[in-house]
Amino acid sequence: MKTLIESPRFERFITILIIINAITLGLETSQWVMSRFASLLLLVDRAVLAVFVLELVARVFVYRTRFFNDPWRIFDFFVVAIALVPTTSNLSVLRALRILRVLRIISVIPSLRRVVGGLVAALPGMASIVLLLSLVFYVSSVIATNLFGNTFPEWFGTIGESAYTLFQVMTLESWSMGIVRPVMEVHPLSWLFFIPFIVTTSFAVLNLFIGIIVSAMQEEHESTASDERLQMKDEQDLILQEVRALRAEVRALNR
Repeated sequence: MKTLIESPRFERFITILIIINAITLGLETSQWVMSRFASLLLLVDRAVLAVFVLELVARVFVYRTRFFNDPWRIFDFFVVAIALVPTTSNLSVLRALRILRVLRIISVIPSLRRVVGGLVAALPGMASIVLLLSLVFYVSSVIATNLFGNTFPEWFGTIGESAYTLFQVMTLESWSMGIVRPVMEVHPLSWLFFIPFIVTTSFAVLNLFIGIIVSAMQEEHESTASDERLQMKDEQDLILQEVRALRAEVRALNR
């Protein structure tokens, strides 16, 4: 059983089922398709779910208590468990969460697992950047409210409105013609506020996110490569021990 569930062919089979399930769940959103193939799509969905359940049962049988030592197996268990919850009455909203089964493909493909591992490893550093960005936004919102609140109350009337407007400016979505130039017509020197804000947030702070994520993914890749090298070394040591044992047996026979 362990050889079966850990074989590459079985993993490819599960990957194909996940892709098929993703397609069928997407087709279920079309009224035209559901009016003609509802029974077929429902049958495929139940069949795929049955395979997923049997797979989890097999893994629990093989790994026993060690099943919950792997976060990816816990993730698979959680995603499949949601699909088993009845979707009637007040729990009907959970029907939309069936699409979460598609996320199982992350646990099947090693490269995706490394990407997610890098993102998770980057969370502590990203939290520090979020805190820094929040401080910049708060200070800038207070300044913008005091400077432009009276003339542009719809954009800078309150701290919340100022924060939302500055968020639009940070994302560079219609920031020039939509926000900054109208403000500059009334406050010609307002560019002295907006330009440093854009440089600080869009080009400096946000790029720190990219730097931290890239660094975390590099560390995750190096960690995975190191584990693979250690595993290869252990296998080589085991082979050398077996070869030495065979040599010793041959020498003993020759004597």
